[in-house]
Amino acid sequence: MTSVLTVANLLTILRLVLIPVFVTAIFYNRFLIALAVFFIAALTDGLDGLVARAFNQKTPLGEILDPMADKLLLVTSFIVLTLPGYTILPPLPFWLTITVISRDLFIVLGALVINMTTGLNRFPPSIPGKLNTLVQVVTVVTFLTANVLHNQLDWQILRNILNPIYFLTLAMAIISGLHYIHHVNRSLNRQ
Repeated sequence: MTSVLTVANLLTILRLVLIPVFVTAIFYNRFLIALAVFFIAALTDGLDGLVARAFNQKTPLGEILDPMADKLLLVTSFIVLTLPGYTILPPLPFWLTITVISRDLFIVLGALVINMTTGLNRFPPSIPGKLNTLVQVVTVVTFLTANVLHNQLDWQILRNILNPIYFLTLAMAIISGLHYIHHVNRSLNRQ
C-alpha cells in the first residue's frame, strides 16, 4: 500500500479533489478563489512529476492518474468557463472548448484502438503535447484573471488580450493533434 500512496500520487489526488472546489467557486462567481484553486492544482501537476523523479516514486498508478487528472482539470475548466451565465465576461468561445475536448477525445480513443489492435501501450508525452497543455493552462488563468480584474480594465483591452490567446490555444490543439498522429504512425511503422 505504501508504494501506491507516494507523495507524488497524493499530489495528483489533491489535483483531482480540487476540481469540484474550482467548479463551486465558478458557480458562486468567486473568481479570485477559482484562480487560486486552479493555480494550486496546476502547481501540483509540476510538483508531482518533480517529486516522482527526484524521490524515485514513479508508480503504475501515477502513470495513469497524472495524465487523467490533468485532462479532467483542463476539460472541466473549459466546459464550466464556456457555460453562459457563469462568468462575468462573455464565456470562453464554444468553438474553442469543442476543439480542446475533441482533440483529447480523439487521442484517447486513438490510443485505445491502437492498444487493442496492436498492443502498443506506450504513448510518452511529446513537446507539442506539453506546450498544448501549457497554453491551455495559460488560457484558463488569463480568462480567470480577466474576470477578477473586469472592473479595473476596459472590455476592449480584455478582448485584445483574450482573443489572441484563444487563437493560440486553437492552433496548439491542432498542431499537437497532428503531431500525435505523426508520432503514433512512426511508432506503428517501427513496430
